[in-house]
Amino acid sequence: MKINEQTIQAIEALPGNWHACGTISNSVLRVIVKHALSLGEIKHSLETGSGRSTLLFSHLSEDHLVFALDVGESVCKVRSSALLSSKRVRYVEGPTQKTLPQFQFSHKFQVALIDGPHGYPFPDLEYFYIYPLIEEGGLLIIDDIRIPSIKRMFDIINAEHMFELVEIVDRNTAFFRRTSAQLIDPFSDSWWNNGYNQDHYRRILAKDTIFSRIKSAFGINVS
Repeated sequence: MKINEQTIQAIEALPGNWHACGTISNSVLRVIVKHALSLGEIKHSLETGSGRSTLLFSHLSEDHLVFALDVGESVCKVRSSALLSSKRVRYVEGPTQKTLPQFQFSHKFQVALIDGPHGYPFPDLEYFYIYPLIEEGGLLIIDDIRIPSIKRMFDIINAEHMFELVEIVDRNTAFFRRTSAQLIDPFSDSWWNNGYNQDHYRRILAKDTIFSRIKSAFGINVS
């Protein structure tokens, strides 16, 4: 999907207080465009939260799905904007804590942006429902990683084999690419497969090996 420079500039010209929930920077908008164009055709994209990024995705994606609550006019301002290509955007309004678990997804996504409710554990909940839906080579964008709880989520994702960090923009927005690594089953335990837990898991294995050798040396049953 092509987007012309005039449209990008018009979206960038919207003020930071265009709606009351804040907005991503022009630098992030430009990087979204860069990576979106590098993917080629974006058939499906997804976003939690609503704002200037929604306007942008409406020109980059054939089908953009938005989960958002109309707080601070973040939804109504977008929907009434002449810059919105509305035929390519679908809104699922309401708290993502309710709407994401209830939604029936029928396909995967080339791009997903997590920028909904920021209080813990809500970004983590959004990640849980979104990460299995990102196709190999697709982008996962995490906004507001300066917030400590979201930074913790960033650190966990950054250690995952499923994702590789592409770049961080404005020290606040992280761009990840889905790798070919096997998906961690969202309905399993699998904590030992998380990259974030690998050092701890290795220490446990090392201790178990040492204890097993000691028990064997002293003739203690290790079964």
